[in-house]
Amino acid sequence: IKKNEEIEILRKGGKILGGIMKQLLKEVKPGATTGQLEQLADFLIKQAGGRPSFKGFKSNKNDQPFPTALCVCVNDEVVHAPSLPPRELKSGDIINIDVGMQYPADAKALAGKQGFYTDMAAAAAVGKVSREAQKLIRVAEQALELGIAQVRPGNSLNNIGKAIEQCALASGFSVVRDLVGHGVGYGLHEDPQIPNYELPYNKKIILKPGMVLAIEPMVNAG
Repeated sequence: IKKNEEIEILRKGGKILGGIMKQLLKEVKPGATTGQLEQLADFLIKQAGGRPSFKGFKSNKNDQPFPTALCVCVNDEVVHAPSLPPRELKSGDIINIDVGMQYPADAKALAGKQGFYTDMAAAAAVGKVSREAQKLIRVAEQALELGIAQVRPGNSLNNIGKAIEQCALASGFSVVRDLVGHGVGYGLHEDPQIPNYELPYNKKIILKPGMVLAIEPMVNAG
């Protein structure tokens, strides 16, 4: 549960990161490379006074640190593909850009405390894509909107995943079950986990004021 003043910093960081995402999406075109997107993201995050929170991230102390600021997934890749080594984007590809930021990066700005984490992703078409690919992107966006619409105090966490799953299934798609959304703010990944499907146990988890959530529909064709 975040305090009001912490949420204000998270809102500011989230708006900055949203602006960075818009600039990255403008660069998605045939012939561009994932390395170019990485370079731009790294520059824009640091220019804004943030730190790319994926770069150097380790789930466990024995893991290799994640090498890039971005995850850029192409076609049948779901999540967590590093943007380096660079890959060239081709017309007909669909890509997913996932970016996280710790803001502000300067601990002095928060009286010695570290900044707060935001996390977002967006799918995009490269050049001319198939109708199915267009539909997949559209349905994933609709699923996100329906999931967000469930975020209100007193509602159950389960209703977020239920709304996302129903949207995907109604369009003939499926949701990824092995990977989920999550809380965010003090760290890159926090409780609660947020599945993109109905999970009866989550009916017991009630949304409360001050929660900050990263809702991440992962929708597959097939």
